[in-house]
Amino acid sequence: MKSHLLAAAFVAALAMGLAFLAGDAARRPALIGAAIASGTALASLYAFGHFSGGAHRPLQSALVVFGITFLARLLLVGAGVAAVARTGESVIAFVVAFFVPYFAFTAIEGSYVSALGRRMGKPA
Repeated sequence: MKSHLLAAAFVAALAMGLAFLAGDAARRPALIGAAIASGTALASLYAFGHFSGGAHRPLQSALVVFGITFLARLLLVGAGVAAVARTGESVIAFVVAFFVPYFAFTAIEGSYVSALGRRMGKPA
């Protein structure tokens, strides 16, 4: 779990840093998108470790966490797009800053869930 969380923290720091370096017109929407992607990813990995680590059925617990996190991301992206569009700022900067790290975070989360499956051993 520690290596997955460290990888996610590195991607989050990189995403926030690159969003901060965006131009003046794109900085705020990019920071919002990167913050939503990073925050939900770190919360998801924490929840994976908390609820799936010692669970009787860790893959089922991980699937529940994955589903809840996906719905939260869906709602937060919608709210973020609406907020950015309402202020007349760059929706494209928001979308790029959210989805580019999102795919990296999804790979990290998938790697963790895959590691959970390997820990379980062979089914009886």
